[in-house]
Amino acid sequence: MEPKLTQRQKKINRLLQKTFSQYFLEISKKESVSRLIISVSNVRVTADGSLAKIYLSVFPTDNGQSMIDQLEKKRAQIKYDVVKRYGKQMKRFPDIHFYLDDTLDYIQGIEQAIFRNQNSGISEELI
Repeated sequence: MEPKLTQRQKKINRLLQKTFSQYFLEISKKESVSRLIISVSNVRVTADGSLAKIYLSVFPTDNGQSMIDQLEKKRAQIKYDVVKRYGKQMKRFPDIHFYLDDTLDYIQGIEQAIFRNQNSGISEELI
């Protein structure tokens, strides 16, 4: 069970999610990255505000982990760029870490399993 977030954490989470979404949108336009979409699906800030875990969905999903690895290598530069552009909204900017959000893959796997079950000829009564 997740700990209850304070109002301050919720505000910081929303602000960082919006900030990093704008940042990745600007970068993708500037570098004209084709056929790659990075979406900030969730942000979790620790209670003391010192660390932010940024969960990203990357499409196509087969490039996901390699993209996260690249972002982790460049996270100091990314933090610098983000603070430079949007840092005036926060007094102290947390350290950042990027994580791959695989919930969509998990949901897709469940849907495929259900679909296979329905098409395998097994009657619903036996399940």
